[in-house]
Amino acid sequence: MKNVLIALDYNPSAQKVAETGYQLAKSMNAKVTLLHVVSDFTYYSSLNYSPIMGFESFSNAVETEGSTELKRVAKNYLDRSKQHLGDEAIQIIVKSGEFAGTILETANEVGANIIVMGTHSRRGLEKILVGSVAEKVLNHSLIPLFIIPTRSMEEN
Repeated sequence: MKNVLIALDYNPSAQKVAETGYQLAKSMNAKVTLLHVVSDFTYYSSLNYSPIMGFESFSNAVETEGSTELKRVAKNYLDRSKQHLGDEAIQIIVKSGEFAGTILETANEVGANIIVMGTHSRRGLEKILVGSVAEKVLNHSLIPLFIIPTRSMEEN
């Protein structure tokens, strides 16, 4: 394994996903790439998460007017994640698009040998309406996935 792609969202559990993925990569002497995918603006405007990895007030950070600003905020988020992990060699990528497809496309572009991501274990109507990004990536990936269940982290 030479390259680990860690896909992060803005959920408070993303810090644990980043830390766990980073530990996995370092145990294999692999390069680390952090990815955030910017998608539908309405998704971001509905977020109400507590501060994570250096964000004092995330809900205020995403009151933006378009994808350029969302990308800037996402880059800042990944920069803070990189600082939190303490490794200047970490590559960061912000892309726009559909979550699962963009994660898979980026994994291919960076030559990732494994994708690390969290799953929120959505159930019922929420899963039908929102879907599961992890499930979509799993169903279409040609490389291994390391999926970190985050439901218990979100409940704490």
